Amino acid sequence: MSSKLDHARGLYLEGIRDGRVREAIAAHTGERYTQHSAGVRDGVAGFVEFFEPFIVRNPKREIEIVRAIEDGPYVFVHVYQSLNDGEHEWVTMDLFETDSDDRIIEHWDVISAFEGPGPSGHTQVDGTTEIADLDETEANKARVRLFMTEVLQNRDFTRFDDYVAEDLIQHAVGLDNGRVACRERIQEAQDAGVRCDFVFKLIGQGNFVVSYSKSVQEEDAVAVFNLWRLASGRIVEHWSNVETIAPREDWANSGKF
Repeated sequence: MSSKLDHARGLYLEGIRDGRVREAIAAHTGERYTQHSAGVRDGVAGFVEFFEPFIVRNPKREIEIVRAIEDGPYVFVHVYQSLNDGEHEWVTMDLFETDSDDRIIEHWDVISAFEGPGPSGHTQVDGTTEIADLDETEANKARVRLFMTEVLQNRDFTRFDDYVAEDLIQHAVGLDNGRVACRERIQEAQDAGVRCDFVFKLIGQGNFVVSYSKSVQEEDAVAVFNLWRLASGRIVEHWSNVETIAPREDWANSGKF
C-alpha cells in the first residue's frame, strides 16, 4: 500500500468507520483540504462539523473499501457503507488529490444508494477487483477518453463495438449485461436530451480507468463517476455513481467540480 492510499484509507476508516474524526483529519490531510462533497465546508473544521454529528446519528458503521486506484497525485476509492445494521446503505466513489508528502489536499465524491442486484444479477460494488496490465495504463486511459468524446459527447456510434465488449459485465443501476443494453441506454438518454457536458478528471491504473464528468439535461445537471475495466482495448466491465447537483445556493463549498 502506498502512503497516499494509506492516507485516503485512513480518512475513511479511522475517521468515519472508527469515529476518530479529529485525529484522522489531522493525520491524513495537508496544509489545505478543499472539499467538493455536498454539504461539507472546506478545511478541517468543515470535516469535523459534518462528521462528528454523523457519528452520533449512526453509531453502527460498516465501511468496506472495495477498490482503490492510484494515478500520479490522485487516489480513487470505491466504497460500500452500511449504517445502523443496514438501515441505510450507500455506495460512494471518491477521488482524492494529494500533495508532495502524499497527504490529502482535495476531495470529490458521488454518493448513490445501494440497491442490491440489478437486471444483470450484479450489484453496484461486486465484480473484479484485481489490478492488472500496468503497462496498458496510458493506452486504456486514452481509449476511455476517446469513447467518452466520440460516443458520449459527439454521439457517434459508428465505432461503438470497437470500444465496448459484446459480453460487457454491467453494474450500473437498472442495466442488464451486454453491449446492446449499454448502447440502448446511452441512446435513450441522448434522445431525451442528456448530454455529457465535460470530463473533469480521468485517471487509471492498469486495466481500470476512472472518469469524473458532468451531464446535463435542460436545467438539470448530474455529477457522474464511471469506473471502467478494460481488456484487449475494450470495456469489459462497468460501474457508475450518479448524483444530482444541488442548486448553487445550497452549496457549502465551491461545488462538485
